[in-house]
Amino acid sequence: MNINKIKDKLKSIKPKPIDYDVSFAVLVPIIEIDGELNLIYEVRSNSITQPGEISFPGGRIEEGESPKKAAVREASEELLLNKANIEIISELNYASSKSGSFVFTFLGLIKNIDPYEIDYNIDEVSEIFFVPLSFFLENKPEKYYMNYYPKADKDFPYHMVNNGEDYNWGNIRYPVYFYKYYNYIIWGLTAKITYSFINELRDCDDNEEKMNES
Repeated sequence: MNINKIKDKLKSIKPKPIDYDVSFAVLVPIIEIDGELNLIYEVRSNSITQPGEISFPGGRIEEGESPKKAAVREASEELLLNKANIEIISELNYASSKSGSFVFTFLGLIKNIDPYEIDYNIDEVSEIFFVPLSFFLENKPEKYYMNYYPKADKDFPYHMVNNGEDYNWGNIRYPVYFYKYYNYIIWGLTAKITYSFINELRDCDDNEEKMNES
């Protein structure tokens, strides 16, 4: 293999997480209700992992499936929507979970359907609720930290590492966000994705103000 072949091979590459085989995709669903934009949240059913927690529709990316298609598929399956009711507005920042997997996020407009007629798959979702976008623009989340410390498997090859078991692995200080909306607590990765999206909107507003002032 020569450098020209490498250049040709990589000319159309789209960077993605290295651990792509353990990746997920979620949809951040936005819908208009009485002239105001709202985000849609799910309460996870008691029959799946993390029961009772609040999340966006999403799941594991299947083999040969793009993150965008996975986000649309998962949303249509969980909210029982026709795919034609989902318009992808933009890909958002992707997140990394504490388990080491990557989560691709997409903003999707839910259209041509009455918000209060949205059904959902009761095997996965016990409830849905709406939060006005203005709430997040006016209220920052509470922020706390979790600390994660390395613990190797019993067969870890310390003999291949400088200083062996005394190697300074450090630890991960992981921010955890919380939004309180009436009786709902939106936290963890869902809150982190929400906060990232809201920050993008704030950055857009700041840039527009600067352009108007110049």
